[in-house]
Amino acid sequence: MEILGAEVVRLSRVHPGTLFGSGKVEELKARFKEAHVELVLIDGPVSPIQQRNLEKAWGVKLLDRTSLILEIFADRARTREGVLQVELAALSYQRTRLVRAWTHLERQRGGFGFVGGPGETQKEADRRAIDDQVIRIRRQLEKVVRTRELHRSARRKVPFPIVALVGYTNAGKSTLFNRATGADVLAKDMLFATLDPTMRGVTLPSGRKVILSDTVGFISDLPTQLVAAFRATLEEVLEADLILHVRDIAHPESAEQAADVADILGSLGVKGETPMFEVWNKLDLVDATTHEGLIAQARARDNVFAVSALTGEGLDRLLDAISQTFDEEKTERLLALGFAEGRRRAWLHAEGVVQEETQTDDGWEIRVLWTARQEKRWREL
Repeated sequence: MEILGAEVVRLSRVHPGTLFGSGKVEELKARFKEAHVELVLIDGPVSPIQQRNLEKAWGVKLLDRTSLILEIFADRARTREGVLQVELAALSYQRTRLVRAWTHLERQRGGFGFVGGPGETQKEADRRAIDDQVIRIRRQLEKVVRTRELHRSARRKVPFPIVALVGYTNAGKSTLFNRATGADVLAKDMLFATLDPTMRGVTLPSGRKVILSDTVGFISDLPTQLVAAFRATLEEVLEADLILHVRDIAHPESAEQAADVADILGSLGVKGETPMFEVWNKLDLVDATTHEGLIAQARARDNVFAVSALTGEGLDRLLDAISQTFDEEKTERLLALGFAEGRRRAWLHAEGVVQEETQTDDGWEIRVLWTARQEKRWREL
């Protein structure tokens, strides 16, 4: 698309019918006509009535913030799950936009004689069709959620910790993911390049293996329909043993973006007990003075790392810190397991935490040396 202009319109109050006052509507109409504008984007919520009235007054197609994000999502979705999630979010949004009560379906007749009641209006028919479609997609997504849960259960048995990349959209998560894993996940300088989570095993320089998970990017004022639709995808973050919050440190609003990410993580239920590192990405885009200052600031803090995913600068320090996070303090425990708990015993042996084992009349007495994370996993088995 060719961008012809932008303007911040200050409103003393929102007009329920047209959003803007009549004078502003006329002024913008003249400008759009002169510039041959075909599409207008409004960065904020526009009600169905306002959208209809403004489209009619200006003779253009109008998209509000949510519509635009949905358009981008629809363009980026690649997997079956991604497509379903976008479709569900779009239908939930469209359901509120049914403002045309057409009556060409008033074909039902009621009562006696020639006087009949109106039948089903177009609006009601459309709403019912959307509701049916939403139910169908939700059922399909439930299967996806179940499949994902099975995969997560399988991963819990694998002794590798999970590291999740989270952050604002276009912060460079996929580039960092590709740099660390050698994968070729789509990484471009555009919003929401990643809609489908990807996981890869990574062997850190220390020899420790971890699973790295790339997730969908966040955005400020993310529409509630989208948060709900992408919940299955974002639940990967809840399972993580370590979260890497990737920030585009070269962006002028990096601090505001970080606050938005923190809010969304909180709404998803990510608690403070999950360790989190802040990764200041895109060092290659800042000037030399700022560059040195950022590196000094990051080195002064334990959980902040200044990197460039594009050039690889600073990644060694980050990967070493990830490795050290999982070289946790170990505690010794004496466990008594019954013969029926063979699976849990096998898991302990697979993890390599068994120090000593003796068989008793009722089962086994096992002395283990393990980390708090391994103990938590074992109790969930």
